[in-house]
Amino acid sequence: MTPKEQLREAFKRALLHTTRALSAQHDVEVAFGGEHASVQGKNARIPLPARVIDAEAAAIARGEGDAAALRLAHHDDAAHDALAPRGAEARAIFAALENARCEAIGARALKGVGDNLAAALDKTIRDKGYEQLSAKDDAAVGDVAALMLRERLTGRTPPPAAASIMATWRDDLETRTGASLDAMAAAAGLDNQQAFAELARDFIRDLDLDDDDQGDREDSDNANDEDADNENDDSADDDAETDGADMPEEPGDGESEDGESDLSEQDMEDGAEEDDGAAENARISSLRSKFEGDTGEAYRAYTTAFDEIAEAADLCDPDELLRLRKSLDRQLDNLHTVVARLANKLQRKLMAQQNRSWVFDLEEGVLDAARLTRVVVDPMQPLSYKMERDQEFRDTVVTLLIDNSGSMRGRPITIAAICADILARTLERCGVKVEILGFTTRAWKGGQAREKWVQDGRPAKPGRLNELRHVIYKPANAPWRRARTSLGLMMKEGLLKENIDGEALMWAHQRLLARPEARRIMMVISDGAPVDDTTSSANGGAYLERHLRNVISFIETRSPVELLAIGIGHDVTRYYRRALTIVDVDQLGGAIVDKLAELFDEDALKNAARRKGRAA
Repeated sequence: MTPKEQLREAFKRALLHTTRALSAQHDVEVAFGGEHASVQGKNARIPLPARVIDAEAAAIARGEGDAAALRLAHHDDAAHDALAPRGAEARAIFAALENARCEAIGARALKGVGDNLAAALDKTIRDKGYEQLSAKDDAAVGDVAALMLRERLTGRTPPPAAASIMATWRDDLETRTGASLDAMAAAAGLDNQQAFAELARDFIRDLDLDDDDQGDREDSDNANDEDADNENDDSADDDAETDGADMPEEPGDGESEDGESDLSEQDMEDGAEEDDGAAENARISSLRSKFEGDTGEAYRAYTTAFDEIAEAADLCDPDELLRLRKSLDRQLDNLHTVVARLANKLQRKLMAQQNRSWVFDLEEGVLDAARLTRVVVDPMQPLSYKMERDQEFRDTVVTLLIDNSGSMRGRPITIAAICADILARTLERCGVKVEILGFTTRAWKGGQAREKWVQDGRPAKPGRLNELRHVIYKPANAPWRRARTSLGLMMKEGLLKENIDGEALMWAHQRLLARPEARRIMMVISDGAPVDDTTSSANGGAYLERHLRNVISFIETRSPVELLAIGIGHDVTRYYRRALTIVDVDQLGGAIVDKLAELFDEDALKNAARRKGRAA
């Protein structure tokens, strides 16, 4: 081990011991992994320190460890869940304020801890891209609120990377919530989580996000929309009010005359730029419940004129794509050890199946060095040669089809990109071709496809009303070194929108069928059911799901393509026959490797059985 490696290992041990000590928990388990510190029960995960540990990297690593330790010491999960608001956006802000409370306790007590936390916070802000953010983004409200609260509690100014986002939001939040922030800062003691939670709920109410106020606010918004519509068409709005939200809707009737659905703008756009995947999934679940039913019509697209199949490099400026790739590399550095170990496991599995064997005691071939004594003793000895025999290993291609929907934003899409990157390199070394594809839509709420439907008079049972965007990150024939930069596109803000899984599977399936390889494998990485609000409102919530089931059934029963799926946080076993659901996105790398290893094991057993049958 080199001196640098020894220094890094010593630093890692010190980091683990310090995290345990600061947590004041005798039975806590601390391990390395993930992009940022996370805590679950008595278990903490902290990012792996950078390979080159300079002063900045050391402070960031210590800050992540300190953040995990302070949460272990001062946070109660059960109390938090009991006190948290129900709305997804409100819960995200509530959690951000709670994190600020826990970290402020440590920063107030120990100056060094405060310095470490500041360094880690600055990196987090930079990773989220807030340095370049020039316009208001509702997803940033929780982070800005937490920064303002930290400033009051610790006296420390926000990190430099937050200057732009603070300038954008500070005045507005001070006007609306300044009194609540002052109340939290003036609280008698930060150790009382319940008392602090009550003050945090006051802050959330100031933003009109509390559950009790949410219904009134939406009703008020809808009433204002109706008043505006009444000025244009009283009779149309009378009909809309008479129909009511509780009555079953006929296909195509769920929209008002101005082209907007009966759902409020808040419902349709909430979370469009949401960073938290869990919050987005909660939004999706609430929307789907409003679109129950199905027209029963055969699946079709209203128009394909605006659909897009694009190379990743064509969707982003080269300089920005390079910056996004560098951002992905920084994340990859933290997970390098974990994912590389999994990749090596898969490589060993594949190489073991591809190893050649030798047939000995032949009369011709290559001279067998182990039998040289025979040649010396009896030069006419015929059985002194060997010949290499190839193992049966079918030429294979693997397609990774990655859900690029909005609910994957944040950590899930980052981990998916990292795993795709590592897997492509690993399989390429083993002679297995890899194709990496993504699927999303070009717009929220239908875009040009929906506009055309409106212009055509909104015919009933229109079918799919959004414009698809299918992305080719890495073609099967392209070497990894040429495609590596393209994978950075998954980190681009604004790319991830809605997801129409059925057509994406058929697209990837058709590409696989065109391949010459003898064995074709498709792995789908998703975090839930297909969701497209506009299509569901016009055709029923089960319309896209029914099509997905039909596509999966066709591939699994009538196609030579081997299909498997990994669900992140959602049970995909109800769709796919060969599937696995993971709760923690950090398990994705292991799940991909294990599932592929199972497939290659099955193939090896089939080959062995065929050889035995021929021998018999």
